[in-house]
Amino acid sequence: MISSINPANNRIIASYEEMSPSQIASILQESHKEFLNWKNVSLSDRAVKMLKAASVLRQKKNEFAAIITLEMGKPLVQAKAEVEKCALVCKYFAENAERFLADIPVKTDYSKSYVTFNPLGVIFAIMPWNFPFWQVFRFAAPTLMAGNAAVLKHSSNVTGCALAIEQVFAEAGFPKSLFRTLIVSSKKVGNIISNDFIKAVSLTGSVPAGKAVAAAAGKALKKSVLELGGSDPYIILNDADLEKTVENCVTARLLNGGQSCIAAKRFIIEEEIYEQFENLFVEMMSAQKMGDPFNENNKIGPQARVDLRDELHEQVVKSIEKGAKLLLGGEIPAGAGAYYPPTVLSNVKPGMPAYDEELFGPVAALIRVKDVEEAVKIANDSPFGLGGAVFTADVKKGEDIARNKIFTGTCCVNDFVKSDPRLPFGGINESGYGRELSEFGIKEFVNIKTVVVK
Repeated sequence: MISSINPANNRIIASYEEMSPSQIASILQESHKEFLNWKNVSLSDRAVKMLKAASVLRQKKNEFAAIITLEMGKPLVQAKAEVEKCALVCKYFAENAERFLADIPVKTDYSKSYVTFNPLGVIFAIMPWNFPFWQVFRFAAPTLMAGNAAVLKHSSNVTGCALAIEQVFAEAGFPKSLFRTLIVSSKKVGNIISNDFIKAVSLTGSVPAGKAVAAAAGKALKKSVLELGGSDPYIILNDADLEKTVENCVTARLLNGGQSCIAAKRFIIEEEIYEQFENLFVEMMSAQKMGDPFNENNKIGPQARVDLRDELHEQVVKSIEKGAKLLLGGEIPAGAGAYYPPTVLSNVKPGMPAYDEELFGPVAALIRVKDVEEAVKIANDSPFGLGGAVFTADVKKGEDIARNKIFTGTCCVNDFVKSDPRLPFGGINESGYGRELSEFGIKEFVNIKTVVVK
């Protein structure tokens, strides 16, 4: 059985029977048959259904947000915003897919030559629990608009979300087997990838999961797109607007309970303003209310699972043992639930988990540096490369650092990192490869075909 557990009180919400190999094989075959029809449906007709999906999301926003909050613990306000963002990405690809996938003529010696974009078939998505609707829709909207079918293996603790998403597409009028949820454990992922009906795979998750999926996909000679972890550096220069910067940094660290690949994790501050930044940062972090995620006064709910909370606490403890200074939090609260308080560590150095590893929760690592050169060196001293930010009054200088010196898939100047349907999203190094969203994302799962006519 696969169970989802309410992280606010550790009670089982629902349990689900895991699908058998024969059930999985049947679903994959039906999805392939549906693809053979769907690939011939015009982009304008696909768009009608995708716009309907956006409408269903907005109409049932409160219902879907409640499922998100119940299963993974994020504050209800943030869950509602997540559903709205899913509607936005559906609308965006409905309105832009035809332009993105239009043939591109190329002048050659042939009488006609052009590049065209054809769907691949059934795409397998393996998605995480931290944004249980958004992660799926940012994959599904471009994938289905491109003419593919999709099957989803969601994280076990958000199975209710997975089934709700399947129902969204059904209510929007998509063919029954075009988007299906597979209720399976991670142990069956390799066999699913190797199935002949699966043509490519997309995973958002941990580095170990990414390596395992990449190996399985490579063995089967199938394309993969991976969005993995991150340890995003935020460089704060001594001319930054301190109050606005700290507000951005606190939001970037605590949004979604800190459980985001693109959350700010390492704060690298020039020494001239370090003390001011530290004092204000601790003050603002300590003001954030933690508690019942259905209470809209609370900014932080529980972590998604008790085991994840405990792993995070162990990283904090080990960092302190190695010399980090605890400025705030750092203690597991009494009572039920997977709660962990906003936590701030200073004097963070190499060799500590807070420096070397991803902290997937509301824990901030503060690092003091002498100058910009040292800040950039430390920012890049990480196996990850997902997001980052620079805060400075000198926008030109900040843009140069963001564009040319920070090795990440996204880097912001005077703002925190967030995904946007209009912009490509993804990382480098151990943060993965490939891109989601925008024109680049929709072209990940198509055959970029050359056609020439003599």
